[in-house]
Amino acid sequence: MPYTLPPIDQVPQLSRDDQTELLANLFEREATLSNLLIDTVLRQPHGSYRQLIEACRGVLVSVLEDADAAAARGEAYDPRVAEIIGAHPRLGGSSKVKTTQLSEHSSAEQKSLAGSAEETQKLIDLNDRYEATFPGLRFVCFVNGRPRPVIMDEMERRIKRNDVDAERREAFDAMCDIAYDRAKKLGAE
Repeated sequence: MPYTLPPIDQVPQLSRDDQTELLANLFEREATLSNLLIDTVLRQPHGSYRQLIEACRGVLVSVLEDADAAAARGEAYDPRVAEIIGAHPRLGGSSKVKTTQLSEHSSAEQKSLAGSAEETQKLIDLNDRYEATFPGLRFVCFVNGRPRPVIMDEMERRIKRNDVDAERREAFDAMCDIAYDRAKKLGAE
């Protein structure tokens, strides 16, 4: 039976396990993300899933800002950032790099990335280049039915830009955009 979002006014009263399941369906299943968002967002009331997801975005941006400030002081970058981003599966294929198993949602979202064997190999190569350019990160974007060539152009642009701070922010923004799209598909207002 497909997952259905609970009414937004019931979210703060859900058990921790049910809140974890809700986040796994909106984002991806990842313990660090769940712990962070349950403790900071899901226990608070929200008027809509859009508001809940925007509150999640705010917490994620705050984590990035704190991590950037710590790094500027010479401290290690917050490992939670890479853990959260790494929860998203590679787009369109895998190689020798360990990949996250596609969730039901990610599998449906990536259907537009189907293509020839040559295109599949190019996407795998781009994923490898991206992950070599940004160690510990995974390319995350809101596919939203866009065809493979458009996604590959975006990957190439972001690799050439070579800005890890921008990548982290784009990944968190894309995760929240994906979450809102999933919420709409799962029955949110």
